[in-house]
Amino acid sequence: MDKENESGLDFIIDKLTNSIENAITGDSFQTEISVLQNSDLKHLTKKNGWLFNWKEEFKNPIRDIYKLTIVGNSTIIQGLISLEVKSDHVYMHLVESAPFNKGKTKVYVGVAGNLVAYACKLSFQRGHDGNVSFLSKSQLVGHYEKTLGAFHFGGRIMIIETKSALKLINRYFQK
Repeated sequence: MDKENESGLDFIIDKLTNSIENAITGDSFQTEISVLQNSDLKHLTKKNGWLFNWKEEFKNPIRDIYKLTIVGNSTIIQGLISLEVKSDHVYMHLVESAPFNKGKTKVYVGVAGNLVAYACKLSFQRGHDGNVSFLSKSQLVGHYEKTLGAFHFGGRIMIIETKSALKLINRYFQK
């Protein structure tokens, strides 16, 4: 496998919701996003089904890791995102839904979209007009264009600009 195909984000936007939804019942659950704590790391292992090494990511001083949880149930992490605030945008290094929120038997839909919307919100908070970038796996470029309104900048670089960022934020974050 060549290096070109090894890197790049490969999260799937299963559905854009206004929170997260139970995949079977369709019930909505309000969410909150907070900074990942060191005490959270013990459960985020490959043995528990997580794909990325979140302990290593957590150690990187220029990146911030955020966790998505359901309001009133902050101990169960629904998904994670690793972000870096750059001089003019926010860069998404990693996005991962919890193991139980992946595949055909997932418990909740809307997790990845919720996390990406948060990256857009953070970009606005930091004065970057909602601009977010990330590297995509080649085969998912069209998926991100369609679901996130991202545009293909070239190579595997994807960018979410202000207009698309606002759509995501307005969908996930109540005023």
